[in-house]
Amino acid sequence: MQKIFLAALLGISFLAMEFYHFAKTDYSARQNEHRRKLGAVYMTLNNPFYEIIDEEIRTTVENHGDVLISRDPALNIDKQVEEIQELIDYGVELIFINPVDWTEVEPALKLARNAGIPVIAIDTNVEDDSLVHCTVISDNYSAGVQCAEHLLKNSSGGKIAILKHSQARSSIDRIQGFLDRIAENKNFEVVAEAECLGQLEVAMPVMENLIKTHPEINIVMALNDPAAMGALAALQNENLSGDIKIYGVDGVPEIKEMIFSHRITATAGQSPRQIGKLAAACAYKIFNGEPVEKIIKLPTKLISAENISATDLESWD
Repeated sequence: MQKIFLAALLGISFLAMEFYHFAKTDYSARQNEHRRKLGAVYMTLNNPFYEIIDEEIRTTVENHGDVLISRDPALNIDKQVEEIQELIDYGVELIFINPVDWTEVEPALKLARNAGIPVIAIDTNVEDDSLVHCTVISDNYSAGVQCAEHLLKNSSGGKIAILKHSQARSSIDRIQGFLDRIAENKNFEVVAEAECLGQLEVAMPVMENLIKTHPEINIVMALNDPAAMGALAALQNENLSGDIKIYGVDGVPEIKEMIFSHRITATAGQSPRQIGKLAAACAYKIFNGEPVEKIIKLPTKLISAENISATDLESWD
């Protein structure tokens, strides 16, 4: 009987030790159940620019031991609103947003505000910036001005086609900067404007139609590099690419190679890596209760045949 009692006592002691060990150990996924969840919703991930921003944000978030959940609404504003609601329901503590439509995104921003979730806008402004804690963008107006100044310096006049994306404030500002600067010289005339969503596969047929309707076009100002590359593809199909100046904005490695080989005239280069890093840094300042700037605006740099070298082709700041 005594042996049975001692065995039972030892068994109880063993179970107590196991329970203590279990209680002191985190058995959740990756042994960290207290990781923050952050969300990011881009207008599209069919663009290397946004892929790099996402990569930089993710690196910072994961270095903090947290989780980034990224979503791609594929340029559909209704889907973007739905995805933001899904992130809220999932329990994210902050949302990075690159709006599909800078005005129509407001319902999504109000959903986040009502849930007490801070929002950081990236790459393009939202119409009501009181609904976001911070906006991290390039100086988009200046990017357009830089393209116009290069054109004025290297051409005496011409007929211009504009490829734009009016749902994105960044595009509006770039085109406006270009138009304001070019208006100072009456030898330049905008003869056509068309929407292309900033997408190569959309810009290409749009440019094909523009050149048929306006064969006098000899300058193209595109809101971004994918649109500029779409314009180039269309003009190459018509054997016109060598006769027309093409401007873009971004500075993707592919377009740098095209500038180096004199197929694209110039681009106003951005730094998606800096945008991503700064946006992520702002997120952790918000978590720590530190103040953040309402708007962070990064400079752009014109890249043209005059200042590009073979060593520049692979990099994207």
